[in-house]
Amino acid sequence: MTLNEVVIFIAAIVIAPLIGGFLSGIDRKLTAFIQGRYGPPIWQPFYDVIKLLYKQKLLVNDFQVFSAYMYLLSAILSVGLFALKADLLMILFIMSVGLVFYIAGALSTKSPYSQVGAQRELMQMLAYEPMLIFFVISVYNVTGSFNLAQIMTHGRLILDLPLMFLLLGLVLTIKLKKSPFDLSASEHAHQELVRGILTDYSGPYLALIHIADWYEMILILAMIAILWSQNLVIGTLIALATFFMDIVIDNITARMTVKWMLAFSWSISILFTIINIAYIYFRR
Repeated sequence: MTLNEVVIFIAAIVIAPLIGGFLSGIDRKLTAFIQGRYGPPIWQPFYDVIKLLYKQKLLVNDFQVFSAYMYLLSAILSVGLFALKADLLMILFIMSVGLVFYIAGALSTKSPYSQVGAQRELMQMLAYEPMLIFFVISVYNVTGSFNLAQIMTHGRLILDLPLMFLLLGLVLTIKLKKSPFDLSASEHAHQELVRGILTDYSGPYLALIHIADWYEMILILAMIAILWSQNLVIGTLIALATFFMDIVIDNITARMTVKWMLAFSWSISILFTIINIAYIYFRR
């Protein structure tokens, strides 16, 4: 790596959680407004994480702690490699490895709430991973490459992949654990007495999970933004519009079942991919 690449990598992994935490605070504030509440300050997610970092270290087993660190490390690497415009397929693989550790850490405990939450998180992973694979295949079909630097030379991919854009929006909804896909745990802690997959994570280890979630949110938003890489300001606005739409959807829908989620996500993924690839073919 050159010095310039090191600077870009460090800047990305420092700035990403700051933006992620800020967007999480806006999410809480806007959700409270929609629900007729005053809501916490925008900086509340940062206050929560700082407080958790100073809490007593309580753990169920050592593997759970290892899993939390691996989840965070994979999220950091994914964002850093994205900033370096590396291979998109490799980035998604690294992100998936972290999620496997996240789920395995919850499964390593004997709590039935954690066990059920982990199983549901696995189902959510099975729901959105095909979407990401179909997205990458569609991008390759247009650009002929998995390399982000090459992909971003096609300035307005959203015009070629409008349905893949919608799929990424759906992935964001599932990743953020928003209704109707908040099955493993609700994103907002005040909505549940027992928080599913996060039940046995506490203190600084729970803080690591929250920070990793911020990294992953930024990664998905960045993937949406590059669909208009001709002008990344416009791409960023498109990504933010998608984020705010997810907040609205979260507040007007109810939690559905795992079976419904899998049937819906897989059918939509296959249908949208076939239609979008056919659209690309006829445009040529």
